[in-house]
Amino acid sequence: MFNGEMGEAARQSMEILVALGKIYGAEGMIPVTSVQVAGVSYKTIGDAGLEYLLDLAKKGAKVKVPTFLNPAGMDREQWEEMGIPEGFAKKQIEVLDAYAKMGISMTCTCTPYLVGIRPKVGEHIAWSESSAIAFANSVLGARTNREGGPSALAAGICGVTPNYGLHLEENRVSEFVVRVECEPKTNADFGAMGYWVGEIAKSRHPAFLGMKSADEDRLKALGAAMAASGSAALFYVKGITPEFVVGEKPEEVVFTAKELKETREKLDSKEKPQLVTIGCPHASIEEIREVAEVVRGKKVACELWVCTARKTKEKADAMGYTKIIQAAGGRVVADTCMVVCPLEEMGFKVTGCNSGKAAKYLTNLCKQKVVYGDVGDIICK
Repeated sequence: MFNGEMGEAARQSMEILVALGKIYGAEGMIPVTSVQVAGVSYKTIGDAGLEYLLDLAKKGAKVKVPTFLNPAGMDREQWEEMGIPEGFAKKQIEVLDAYAKMGISMTCTCTPYLVGIRPKVGEHIAWSESSAIAFANSVLGARTNREGGPSALAAGICGVTPNYGLHLEENRVSEFVVRVECEPKTNADFGAMGYWVGEIAKSRHPAFLGMKSADEDRLKALGAAMAASGSAALFYVKGITPEFVVGEKPEEVVFTAKELKETREKLDSKEKPQLVTIGCPHASIEEIREVAEVVRGKKVACELWVCTARKTKEKADAMGYTKIIQAAGGRVVADTCMVVCPLEEMGFKVTGCNSGKAAKYLTNLCKQKVVYGDVGDIICK
């Protein structure tokens, strides 16, 4: 591939992987079983990214392993109802068509593990969405580095990735312990805790002690927030995650009810939201059910989007949750999320969320003031 014997697209992609391997001192490549590509929203890649994708597709690029996409900048079926500008929609469709020509699955979700793509403990993958990376490494026990969009796409085309970083067992050790001395309960609680830990841990791998319970939705919220406020790609929770590897003399911090309260207050502008968004990372069927229960028989005071994977939306449709949310004036949207949607072009300035990750990116990337809280609180605000 590197010598061009399998075509120009493969050569160009392997060149990226070899350069990456040299930078990080990899001894060679390792096969991967799946790839997740970020850089899907036209908002994030722009015309330069679109031209790159069109060029690769023109050169005959085809993926060798199951490869799927991160969220796009709009729901492919509801973009007009969402108020997405037509010019943006046209460019976004071009982006998706280019990926489709390469044989990539149009999943458009940051939670592939909720739609059946669940690598096993020890399985090597090349994923590039920060929250999905944290979940795969930590909750599933798979092995992936924090890939960029181009390097993940190259791995999909070549079927391999450089063998360095979190693919190596010696690098999967935590030197940063968090003693949890309170009881976070909701997604907003876990998102706030992740936000606080991520700012301190930065790229280190946090190991949590004292956490009594946490289901996958809570762990999803925790890892996503740490990956956004810091760059954590791996974390452990004693007694909950499949692995727990801590060094001999780790740094220790304590997270109490005081830090939880202060972080939640820090993230909340206390303004009245124009839009409330749930599903960052994409909502599970249980999270959609929670929203449906909150809004049943009511009318929402502002726009409400529940962002999820297409497959999960179809399940919500069948279970009647979508109908309940729509009757209240809300919408269940697939393929996209509030972070990669062109909110600022659509006139939104204040957005509500229950996600630590969304709170970080809505402020930095979308020029939004954030209203932060639990589902019932922000929807009924």
